[in-house]
Amino acid sequence: MNRVLQLLCCILCSQTVFSQTNAKVFKATELKNPQLTTVEAKKNFTRYDFSPLWIKTENKFVYGFIGDNYQRIRIKFLKVTKDSAGNYRVYGKSMVKNKLFDFKGTLKITHIRKYKHISEGLDKEYKRKGITGEYTMLGDYTFVEQLTQLPIGTFRGTFKTDFYLTRDNKIHYDDIEQVSDSYTNNNFVGTWTSYDGKITKTCNWGDYRAPNSGDLDTGAGEFSPADKYLPMGWQTVHDAYQNGRNSARAQKEENKEWWE
Repeated sequence: MNRVLQLLCCILCSQTVFSQTNAKVFKATELKNPQLTTVEAKKNFTRYDFSPLWIKTENKFVYGFIGDNYQRIRIKFLKVTKDSAGNYRVYGKSMVKNKLFDFKGTLKITHIRKYKHISEGLDKEYKRKGITGEYTMLGDYTFVEQLTQLPIGTFRGTFKTDFYLTRDNKIHYDDIEQVSDSYTNNNFVGTWTSYDGKITKTCNWGDYRAPNSGDLDTGAGEFSPADKYLPMGWQTVHDAYQNGRNSARAQKEENKEWWE
């Protein structure tokens, strides 16, 4: 019996370490991106409030999965506020298989790096928009999921958000390359762990594409779930853009404000 318990503990620990490593590797890889400068710019943005960047995208374009079978998870940030320490307090909701949970937690910015070149967008439409720089922001997040005020599980990992700065010293959600294939923003890479610590699952989400999604995403120009994963909560995403008999019903489902 002791050997069985030891084996189970080893499996759980290895899963946790593996998932934590995924988040760390994601951050390390982004910091080594040759398109970025190596100069740390975080201190130059302490006076800015990044809260609007995380609530800009329509929720129907926020795609996420949980577990090795790529079960769909929906994530909605309802309120993001900057605190006196420069971190961000988040209140939101998650949904898996029509089960709805509240969560609260924190976003902590660890790095801001500038891109070496400024994108001009399709037909150079951003060339005269007064953009002084494009940046990527990296950090860590912890969100505690709750049901009737009782902890259920914890989301933990690394996030990446791209933004740009204009001549009037305003920050903007970076959607310059939104029409390009594989465009994504607000990437969250990490895990969900049950409150008792017995279950840990990979859990990633992002705007327009889910990061590190393996063979889930088969789309070229936009996100498209693989047929074999449609039973895992992705059927309406598939149907909404197929112009079939279920298209209108699926679009209505995708547009629904499920967090209300």
